[in-house]
Amino acid sequence: MRRERPLPPRLRPVAAALAGLLLAAAASAAAPAAAGPQPLTPETLWKLARVGAPALAPDGSAAAVAVTRYDLEKDKGFTDLWLVPTAGGEARQLTTHEASDSSPLWSPDGKWIAFQSKREGDDEGQIYLLPVAGGEAKRLTRVPTGAFAAKWFPDSQRLAFVSWVWKDLDGWEAQAKRAKERKESKVSARVWDRPLVSWWDHFVDDRDPHVFSISIAGGEPTAITLGTGYSLSQAEPGADAYDISPDGAEVAFAADLDATGVDSNFDIFVVPAAGGAARNLTADNPGDDGGPLYSPDGRSLAFGRQTLKGFYADRVRLVLHDRQAGTNRVATEAWDRSVGGLVWTPDGAALYGAIDDAGTTRIYRIDAASGEPAPVTAERSFSSLALSADGGTMVALRQSFVEPPTLVRLDPATGAATQLSTFNDELLAGVAWGAYESVTYTGARSEPVQMWVHYPPGFDRTKRYPLYLLLHGGPHNGVTDAWQPRWNAQLFAGWGYVVAWHNFHGSSGFGQAFADSINPLQSELPYEDTILAAEWFARQPWIDAERIAAGGGSFGGYLASVLLGREHPFQTLIAHAAVYNWYTQYGSDYGAGRRRHGEHWERPEIWQTSSPHFGAGHFDTPTLVIHGQLDMRVPVNHGFELFNTLQNRGVKSRLVYYPDENHWILKPNNSLHWYATCREWLAEFLGAKP
Repeated sequence: MRRERPLPPRLRPVAAALAGLLLAAAASAAAPAAAGPQPLTPETLWKLARVGAPALAPDGSAAAVAVTRYDLEKDKGFTDLWLVPTAGGEARQLTTHEASDSSPLWSPDGKWIAFQSKREGDDEGQIYLLPVAGGEAKRLTRVPTGAFAAKWFPDSQRLAFVSWVWKDLDGWEAQAKRAKERKESKVSARVWDRPLVSWWDHFVDDRDPHVFSISIAGGEPTAITLGTGYSLSQAEPGADAYDISPDGAEVAFAADLDATGVDSNFDIFVVPAAGGAARNLTADNPGDDGGPLYSPDGRSLAFGRQTLKGFYADRVRLVLHDRQAGTNRVATEAWDRSVGGLVWTPDGAALYGAIDDAGTTRIYRIDAASGEPAPVTAERSFSSLALSADGGTMVALRQSFVEPPTLVRLDPATGAATQLSTFNDELLAGVAWGAYESVTYTGARSEPVQMWVHYPPGFDRTKRYPLYLLLHGGPHNGVTDAWQPRWNAQLFAGWGYVVAWHNFHGSSGFGQAFADSINPLQSELPYEDTILAAEWFARQPWIDAERIAAGGGSFGGYLASVLLGREHPFQTLIAHAAVYNWYTQYGSDYGAGRRRHGEHWERPEIWQTSSPHFGAGHFDTPTLVIHGQLDMRVPVNHGFELFNTLQNRGVKSRLVYYPDENHWILKPNNSLHWYATCREWLAEFLGAKP
């Protein structure tokens, strides 16, 4: 007999009291006005402002944030910078340019805010400087290959940035010439001698991302990493890939040792800020090291370490490099969580991090000497931490299933949060939220599985409701109490469904053993957990077990395809960007990477068990198949293969194809269409009115 085991108190029901703090939003603009709060709609989703990561003034008095608003008529977003006082008060808009301004970064002396934009005359995005005292923004870089991921040097007189350059060319004039030739060429062919060929939704060319520096007075940028023989990651060369020492003399960066592109091993290197030879600090680790972060006193360099080669969800340990002794110390070896989102305290005694922890992204304080973690926050999720120079002010983005990312000031001692940004308060005041809670049921191997359950607004336990069970992606991406613009459970609940996200085996945030438990047979434990979740709901008196559906994207689409070929209780399935055929997944953006548990010619039994297309002879469930042409993580052929197989077998199915979308549906009007299509499909099989 299965026995339900409750979660700790901090993960127990988050119900109407929380919903009451964030009252609800007006129905669709196209719908007639209705009295009182109404369920969340896709139209309201796209009216909400999206608040970016804060940049905190050195004195902690204000935070600069990028705020994106969407225009449905133009089908695009527009991003401007805003200044939000941390003591409370009205936010002030800093930029109003038609171009999108993003990634604000405050200078250490508090005089400038650097940001990224692509304005008139810019062929590529550039770095701009905005004087805090007042005045117009000025363009700092004029780099023909573009500039992004900026960081200030400690003297506030220079910035570092990243640009994609051809390493065989000398000087910016040669870079500009080749860029122009490529743009104007009548030849469309692309040529690769090694991966990466693509990443998510774009092709990767023969340039490499490198770090440069430039004076705030302008002039010619200076190469920092170009002469080292190593570059930043071609996949994700963001600002967290490098850091500048507190004296401005050294730059640390993460680079891949592998020259073939199929057996990656990222190490941490340091190089003089003026350029020169690079020194490897982590040559002893066969796994990946990344995210270098200097301590304010300059004594330590923190970074994250994974030790399992080829496993992207391996636990990330905090490592502290003693710069004087030249030694590395793993600080969190005893902690079964991954570190991330780290910021140092000004005295170098500790780091704060945003940690994926059992369904919630919690802030922890990690003692630098002992590596001991201490929780700071309890409920809801937090990210994008920033500390003032004196450590007296901490800000972050707070979010939950019923709160989009919102700027807050945090008390590190108590975890208490004070809301600072109010960009969405008026819209949120019109939304009728459904209560939600965290439950634990007995999953595969008789082990506990955490699950978020969302109830329709006005939920009545004396009635019976249809169920929509969501299948998350990854697979090693746990579902946390966070805002979801694409698969929004509260929106689905507003259609009259009980909606659930279960953190099946393989999900992050529940320890290393749980994350790695599904390998190499990724189909097995998640399938069992899904069936057991459906059985848990079938035992609830408020669920109509004859009206249940499941759906998901990416790995969630894969899991839907696995369900298709096996016994299951679902009346219909939705498979978005589904990995349907493990063999043709070699066409993905990471397809050339070596498989940790063996290739199909080495261990064919793994592939035959796990690839959903082998179950096609049992397909008989109506299925909505969705895919985007620009998806290079799960190429579009998977969607067509699945749909054509269903049609060949005479199974009711529908293919929805977006020629201008990638792995996700990101354009406002396509998103509205996606939600409407899913609603209509579910209603047809579960009996609700669309």
